[in-house]
Amino acid sequence: MTEFNTAFAERCANDRAGPVALTLRQTLLPVEGGDAVIFPPTYAGIGYNIDDLSDGTRVATIDSVGAQANRMEPIFEEEPYAALVPQVTITYGNDRSISMLQAGHRLGDALIRSTTLAGEAHDAFTIFHDTGDAAAIARIAPTSLVFGVWDSRDTQAKLPRIVQSIIRAWDVDDLTRSAQYNPPVDYAALEVFSDAEKQKQEGNTKSPLAQRGFVHVPATREHGGIVVHGEIRRTVTVNLVALRRLSGDDAPSLRRYVLGLALVAATAPIDGFLRQGCLLTPDLDVQASWTAVARDGAREMVALNADAALTFAQEVAAAFGVRESRTVPFDKDLAKADATKKT
Repeated sequence: MTEFNTAFAERCANDRAGPVALTLRQTLLPVEGGDAVIFPPTYAGIGYNIDDLSDGTRVATIDSVGAQANRMEPIFEEEPYAALVPQVTITYGNDRSISMLQAGHRLGDALIRSTTLAGEAHDAFTIFHDTGDAAAIARIAPTSLVFGVWDSRDTQAKLPRIVQSIIRAWDVDDLTRSAQYNPPVDYAALEVFSDAEKQKQEGNTKSPLAQRGFVHVPATREHGGIVVHGEIRRTVTVNLVALRRLSGDDAPSLRRYVLGLALVAATAPIDGFLRQGCLLTPDLDVQASWTAVARDGAREMVALNADAALTFAQEVAAAFGVRESRTVPFDKDLAKADATKKT
């Protein structure tokens, strides 16, 4: 077992001969037990995302890469992680506000282009696009380096994810469920509409009265969750090749800083409540393990945990220097101007 310490972290951040990735394999369980029914996400046109492998095994997506990133990034709004990144708040409407960490496209989001940060973000992306220098992005929105960003509406600068996480369930069967809605009173008898209209629309889920909840409506053979016969497995990858491609005025310090953020994001406990009917926790009977993967494929176990990652991140953030928090207003005129531009 390799100890996670400053020397090992330096190999990860700045040694081209160092590991190419750090990976975690973690087995999860439903809170109700291993044989419980859980509910994956549904997608337009396909329902559950279940793939059939050549050996007949059916694999279901439980939480996608994008969904996992959106669950991990907001931890940097919370203590003790908030001090690791600049806190940028955008005010809008009547005393409402939102953190930049909540913007789906991060520094490349339309929300950022609708504030006085627009020019600063454009310049930072341009510098990276032209020179590979990511320091300016790290000063404004360092999590854009951790979880990836594509300035697709402006400079076309694109940074890959350094941290990637996904949850899949192996060897699954999907279930169906049915339900029946019964209105509490007979609205036709109360002369809200006629018996003929009731008979015409009852049972048709798309009818106006059914959609408003005035008539009996059956719901049959709907998605009923899945039963998992194999494992529910979360895999996390920290891409150290992508990390070491970051450059800047002080590239070694920049890479250490981004590595610290990446390790915090990868090791911090995440909320296992993914959606209604899907609350997962780690399986304590299966040891979760971090592995460093070398360029030649050699693997070594690493004693990495959330406390060690946070301590390292705090040290390298202090050395790199985190910009102070700031609040900027949403500018409707900037938004209107941006909305009329051609991509």
